[in-house]
Amino acid sequence: QVQVVESGGGLVQPGGSLRLSCAASGRTFSGNGMGWFRQAPGQHREFVAAITWNGGGTYYGDAVKGRFTISRDNAKNTMYLQMNSLKPEDTAVYYCAAARPGIVLSSVSREYDVWGQGTQVTVSS
Repeated sequence: QVQVVESGGGLVQPGGSLRLSCAASGRTFSGNGMGWFRQAPGQHREFVAAITWNGGGTYYGDAVKGRFTISRDNAKNTMYLQMNSLKPEDTAVYYCAAARPGIVLSSVSREYDVWGQGTQVTVSS
């Protein structure tokens, strides 16, 4: 069973940048599609970005397209989310997730079966 742990959250001013990391262990990390989701207080969990097992394909939610970049380094068993031009509405707990076997690239949370504990991102002046 793969396990994932997020890091890199924090407080940043509007217009600033943060990079989140997701360290994975357990079953072969390089064989999994991976994704980032986020959840703000009182809101449903929202898809942020996803990446194929080899990093060759990516997919972004409309709210972050053009500002966020997802990437992965299979040699380090780590996935990243570079977040630029952050806005107050990006404030949320960000979750890393590993997709179920056979899922290549997905924005649907039920197609992910391993989730981290989340890392808080707060965008405020």
